[in-house]
Amino acid sequence: MSRVEAFLTAEEEQEIVEAIHLAEKNTSGEIRVHIEPHTRLEPIERAKEVFLLLKMENTKEANGVLIYVAVNDRKFSIFGDSGINKVVPDNFWDTTKDAIQDQFEKGKFKQGIIDGILKAGEELQAHFPWQQGDKNELSNEVSKG
Repeated sequence: MSRVEAFLTAEEEQEIVEAIHLAEKNTSGEIRVHIEPHTRLEPIERAKEVFLLLKMENTKEANGVLIYVAVNDRKFSIFGDSGINKVVPDNFWDTTKDAIQDQFEKGKFKQGIIDGILKAGEELQAHFPWQQGDKNELSNEVSKG
């Protein structure tokens, strides 16, 4: 079993999917989680690549958010699409990053990801509130590389 497969159990992955569903309930924003063993790039640069590989830039309001985790490297990053970056300050994701980091430092990886998802959902709701007719544009499943 690879470290990526061992990082989260199937039950933990399902809890993350449920957290994404809950976080997206009040926003038109889209949240995804991607985990992989290693990156040779800085985590934010790899997150940008994965964002495009997952076609997350195709949301109607350009409001997708990727939480990227490189398991073996013990690094993560949060990447938001251009629609988000146009309306928020540079340090917008700091509270989300801190929520994840606090749990990761305790070895609570699933909880860190869930806390980050819920915090991102709160942040997105302020700028991209859910409106009648909004659709879930991206899969809520955890992707793996």
